[in-house]
Amino acid sequence: MRSGNQFFYCIWVSCSKSKVKIDNGPLFYFYRAFFRSRPKFAADNVQSICKSELLPPLGRMASKMSTASSDAKGTTAKPSSTDDSTLPLDEVDKNISIELITEDDAEEVLKLLKKFFFKDEPLNTFVNLGECKELEKYSTKNLHEHCSFKAVNGRGEIVGVNVNGVINRPKETDDPPAKLADGCEHPKFKKIMALMDYIDEHFNIFDLYPDVDRILDIKIMSVDSRYRGLGIAGKLTDRTMQYVKDNSIKLVHVLCSSHFSARVMEKMSFEEVYKLNYSDYLVNGEQVFDPEKPHTAARILVKRLA
Repeated sequence: MRSGNQFFYCIWVSCSKSKVKIDNGPLFYFYRAFFRSRPKFAADNVQSICKSELLPPLGRMASKMSTASSDAKGTTAKPSSTDDSTLPLDEVDKNISIELITEDDAEEVLKLLKKFFFKDEPLNTFVNLGECKELEKYSTKNLHEHCSFKAVNGRGEIVGVNVNGVINRPKETDDPPAKLADGCEHPKFKKIMALMDYIDEHFNIFDLYPDVDRILDIKIMSVDSRYRGLGIAGKLTDRTMQYVKDNSIKLVHVLCSSHFSARVMEKMSFEEVYKLNYSDYLVNGEQVFDPEKPHTAARILVKRLA
């Protein structure tokens, strides 16, 4: 597409997306005639003009979408990493495979988590967590167990993950496990870890299932926001369940701080065995967490196999 036509197309996209009738619009015809008659000017200036006040706000937005999706040769390019949440997915993007995560994937897994999970998780959002190296370490410490899975699109990009870990029943001779909050230097993350410690102190999954000596814990579920609604979380959990069956693990456990994550697990026949309303978790008589609704509780859900 020539630059003059590209720019007039940006206006068309803008108007059509906003449902404005443009068939007889003078602005539309002015821009079309102007840029068709000046292709060299359009080629040299289309990027700067699209960002300028010459184009209405909706037109500037549409121009970003248009120029991001095509390169000079008219081939599809990767969406901009700065603002790609509204870009449509093509068939390559939707060609999803579920694969094992290895230690070599740590950097790409963190890239996804930083962009979505670290910002979207209700407790992280409530405390305005920001950068947290301790959360990064916590999120990748189990990758060496080779029981975590990633959703990969046709371009080889990771667009979703289930980060899992295996937990064994403690032996009577074992020392009590260290509290997660102990030694945590990030004050906001320390609050979240203290909540995890509180739940561990008040609920023991092995007490509820005395015949189970090993469980798989789904620690983190995260999906790129552009890919939500495609069933990726379910596919990742299905692959996790297959791992559980292949390794003779009897129980899958997940602690959900998000209402939406809990709903996903319930749809996959997970059952709630513990619930702590955030309004009931108090420190020195004060409520610590009050995330936006519908995130009102931390819930443990499980699914038993055999």
